[in-house]
Amino acid sequence: FNMARPLRIEFKGALYHILSRGNERRDIFLGDDDYQTFLDVLKEMSERFEVDIFAYVLMSNHYHLLIRTNQPNLSKSMQWVGTTYTRRFNLKHFRSGHLFQGRFKSFIIQKDNYLLTALRYVEGNPVRAGLVSSARNWLWSSHVERIGIEFHQIVDKIPIELPQKWGRYVDEPLTDKELEELHRSVNRQSPFGDTEWQGQVCRSFGLEHTIRPRGRPRKKR
Repeated sequence: FNMARPLRIEFKGALYHILSRGNERRDIFLGDDDYQTFLDVLKEMSERFEVDIFAYVLMSNHYHLLIRTNQPNLSKSMQWVGTTYTRRFNLKHFRSGHLFQGRFKSFIIQKDNYLLTALRYVEGNPVRAGLVSSARNWLWSSHVERIGIEFHQIVDKIPIELPQKWGRYVDEPLTDKELEELHRSVNRQSPFGDTEWQGQVCRSFGLEHTIRPRGRPRKKR
């Protein structure tokens, strides 16, 4: 049977973590040209849909974004990214058909410390994957833009203060608890924030199922 699609929470000023993978986990970037094309698409989307891009990391078969929508238009803006990039990729590589695996995943983020943790998670992705020893060595990420190595000119000013020595901070591993909470939000598309805020958001948008423990409820004796 088909599981119900998770609801998209859309409102003005919402902060999101976005994740999208290649179909059957295949590569969606085959070379530097593709990475650059995707960044061009992101920049166009940002202007076209009034979306602030706070962080991104492009891996060979998936990408992560941290964005803020200034209009309630998450689905529209991300669908535009998917179809526009797929069209350009297919044209370049003489192929057709789907490039991405189903719908993108998204969850909303509480500002302040939780946004900071999500930012470290996104920019530290290549280090955790064992591809580089330092995030500064991964070219296709907002990290190199933030610390002034590359100038892709995609990133908007983030509404939180970053610690000094940001580069070193990103290279430090996240705690097990932080990773566990983030992975739960990625897998279940549950809001990422403190318990009180999470409860409020879930009640407001009917998302209680995303934070309930999984498994069958215990039988009452």
